[in-house]
Order: sequence, then C-alpha cells, then structure tokens
Amino acid sequence: MSLIDLTGKVAVITGGGSGIGRITATLFASLGAQAVVSDIADTAHETVAAIEGDGGTASAHIGDIGDAAVADAIVAAAVERYGRLDVLVNNAGIMDHFAGAATVDDALWDRVLRVNLSAPFYLTRAALRVMLPQGSGSIVNIASEAGIRGAAAGAAYTASKHGLIGLTRNTAYTYAKRGIRANAICPGGVETNVMTADIQQHIDQEGIGALTPVHQSAMRVAQPIEQANLAAFLASDAASNVSGAIIPNDGGWSAG
Repeated sequence: MSLIDLTGKVAVITGGGSGIGRITATLFASLGAQAVVSDIADTAHETVAAIEGDGGTASAHIGDIGDAAVADAIVAAAVERYGRLDVLVNNAGIMDHFAGAATVDDALWDRVLRVNLSAPFYLTRAALRVMLPQGSGSIVNIASEAGIRGAAAGAAYTASKHGLIGLTRNTAYTYAKRGIRANAICPGGVETNVMTADIQQHIDQEGIGALTPVHQSAMRVAQPIEQANLAAFLASDAASNVSGAIIPNDGGWSAG
C-alpha cells in the first residue's frame, strides 16, 4: 500500500480549475479521495471530467469564495453529496502585480486580501463546523514564499500570505486536541500560466526591481505536482502528527 492513501476521504480543493489546484484535485482523486473542485471559473468542470475519465470521483462547485455564503455552500454541498468532509485545501489565490505600499490602491488591496485571506478563513470556519463534530480533519493552506519573507511579491500579496500563515498556526493550536490538523505549504516559483503571466506583465513596474535578482536566481521553478504531492501527504493519515507546520517547498530559496 502507498504511504499516501486518501481512500474514502472527502476533500474540497479551491482554485481547482487550473494550476496547482487542478493537479492537486486529480492527484487526490487518484489516491482514492472524493474531490469537490471549487473555482470561480467553469474550468472546474474540466477538472472533474478529467478525474471521472480516469475512474475517479469528483464534483464541481462554481462561485466566488470571497463571499462567505458561497464558502458555506461549498462545504454544505460536499457534506450533502458525500456525507462528510475530511480535507480542505485552500489553494485559490491571486497576485498583486508586485505593487509596493505606496502604489497599492484600495481596490487591489481589498481584492487580494478578499481572495487570499478572507476566503480561506470563511472556508476554514465552514469546514470546522463539520470537522469538529467528526473529531477529525486536515486543512492544508497554500501560502507562499511571500508568507515568510518580504521580497517575494507586492505589499497586498505579502500581507495576505503572512495572514494565511497566522490563520494556519492559530487553527492548529486552537483545535489540536480535537482532531484537527492545519498546515501551510510555502511554494517558491511554480510553473503555472496565471502566475508566470503576472510576473512577466509587471516585470518593469515599481517594486519588481528589488525582486528581480531573487526571481532570476539559480533556484529552479517547481512543477505543480511537486506542491500537490506535499499537499497529499499533509492531507493523509501518514501526517497524523504534523500540525502547525509552515513548510517551504521552494527548492531551497528560503535557505538563503
């Protein structure tokens, strides 16, 4: 039997229509999980189709998770369809164009914080209402290298990912004796269409100059599956004693 076994587990994965989220959802399903693929775009249905085509079990839920009612509805739909909720992967996120505090307008700040921090909070709150009575549950937050340093993104993104790490730690500590685990993964560069396009589009804007040497360093760019593999481990019973961990998955970037 594989060390990582998700057989029978029900997992909600946000941002599951593309990138790390899609790979995570398909991997979880291949390991036996029933995947609830959440995204604001209809591409979630494409992920579900791929999973079902490989013999897995999945369903899609389209909506803006920055709305607390939508977050509640995603969890409710998972429980209604599959009877429980074992894993929440808060993966959905957006970049901030590497804008420093001097040039971040209110709209960008609010949007980034809404998607990257408020949405994971809403989903965590909704998930805990199910997981706590069960006495078990694993929450995996996809944070960022920007959550542990100040030179990996702009002001809004950096603040949002620092906040997500704080949420992770507080959740892990608060519910440690009630069967809940919460961990955060901190990717460095990952080859996804959205993030790569954002970096290229804003390479010459304010704030990026200080970041350029880091992004052009010798550190390799990871593939989405390398983040998904770690998420699968943290979601599984193989990580039963791992909680409150903030794990860089960045090819050694944070070691410098």
